[in-house]
Amino acid sequence: MNSSPRSPQLEEAHVQPRRTQRSVKLGMRSIPIATACAIYHKFFCEIDLDAYDPYLVAMSSLYLAGKVEEQRLRTRDIINVSNRYFHPDSEPLELDSRFWELRDSIVQCELLVLRVLRFQVSFQHPHKYLLHYLLSVKNWLNRYSWQRSPVSITAWALLRDSYHGGLCLRFQAQHIAVAVLHLALQAYGVEVPAEAEAEKPWWQIYTMDTEIP
Repeated sequence: MNSSPRSPQLEEAHVQPRRTQRSVKLGMRSIPIATACAIYHKFFCEIDLDAYDPYLVAMSSLYLAGKVEEQRLRTRDIINVSNRYFHPDSEPLELDSRFWELRDSIVQCELLVLRVLRFQVSFQHPHKYLLHYLLSVKNWLNRYSWQRSPVSITAWALLRDSYHGGLCLRFQAQHIAVAVLHLALQAYGVEVPAEAEAEKPWWQIYTMDTEIP
């Protein structure tokens, strides 16, 4: 292994995409994936990145998120999927001492994560808000404007990518949902009808009951 100092940004660039890919291979739904990411980010907000193996924490985050969101995953599946990403040409691990040591490490790390986070591992995610906002904006726009631009697909992709960093912990779920939708509309030059004549921007309607920092 490289013994040079690691930066949080560099480590995130390697760990986060791999964790997302593993979760997809494991068949995890969107909300459990988001919870796993939030657990991981929140843990390393409390603990120095160099104190624990981020890949082990990532596996434990997946395992814990599956419990929290009622999509339980087997540790064996998490281990085998992770092993294939590190060693693409390898066979599934045998049930030998190495496997059981790694399994025990995941379980022990899960307990550590729970203690560090003081068992606060439930999160409000932007997904339900984004779905509501997309339906509302779709009804405002004419059918042609909506169909010719993949606003919905782009907004969901932006939301998924936002979990590569710690935005999910820094901002309210409603604000993240509005932000990714606003960015998706801007990316394709789609204008909300009567926006210029309106007293307030369209996105402010969705955030009137919350304060945007």
